[in-house]
Amino acid sequence: MASPAAGVVVIVGRKEMTFLEQSGSLKGSLGAQDQLALISGCLNIQEAVEGALHIQECVPENLELKRKIFAQLDQIVDDQVVLSSSTSCLLPSQLFAGLAHVQQCLVAHPVNPPYYVPLVELVPHPETAPATVDRTHALMRKIGQSPVRVLKEMDGFVLNRLQYAVISEAWRLVEEGIVSPSDLDLVMSDGLGMRYAFIGPLETMHLNAEGMLSYCDRYSEGMKRVLKTFGPIPEFSGATVEKVNQAMCLKVPADPEPLAARRRWRDECLQRLAKLKRQMPSQ
Repeated sequence: MASPAAGVVVIVGRKEMTFLEQSGSLKGSLGAQDQLALISGCLNIQEAVEGALHIQECVPENLELKRKIFAQLDQIVDDQVVLSSSTSCLLPSQLFAGLAHVQQCLVAHPVNPPYYVPLVELVPHPETAPATVDRTHALMRKIGQSPVRVLKEMDGFVLNRLQYAVISEAWRLVEEGIVSPSDLDLVMSDGLGMRYAFIGPLETMHLNAEGMLSYCDRYSEGMKRVLKTFGPIPEFSGATVEKVNQAMCLKVPADPEPLAARRRWRDECLQRLAKLKRQMPSQ
């Protein structure tokens, strides 16, 4: 019996995948219609995973729900199937504790929207077999993603820890009246964000001097001085959240239609950026 959700996915996906095909951004060797023809759904978990080599769980971010799903899968799969979660913050030791197939389990956290932002964080359980990580890394590379190995679990993984550090300082700068919310976002979109679209913070350090050792020798004292002025973790509430919300709503009203339109614009920007990155020669 086909799942109603599968029908919705196909209806929504047809428009998106046709656009990707027309813009030359569709991944894989099959056309949009051939890929859509491979999507189906069912109401029986054993039937859903029959013949699978890699199972990617994408249910809502609820620990008990995810644990329930993996407990069911643990009873079904053999010793060859990789069991992977898309969680963005739940630790593998919480998700996979007590499973018989724990060596086959890991987190493979994609970044939203995953079709345009290719990063996938691979986070093992302490008992995950190295071969499980290797297989998943190879699969993600094959389907056009950019997997990174997180060598041991840490709350927030890597991407969100970096993101939260930026958000925290951004919030403090607005809260303390240093910069307006709109100008703060401009600092990132027309400043750091442009640089970081192609190289990360460590390579940026390396290139902004005569190598990393030169950079640290030249700038470490200044960095440490500034870092000591960082304040406590913000509450993300009160007058500041009202101020930030007002600024954001002036740009994009917090209603379904303008938010959806802005997301479509964001996705088109990311699609064009992804295409540019593919065209740039790798070094």
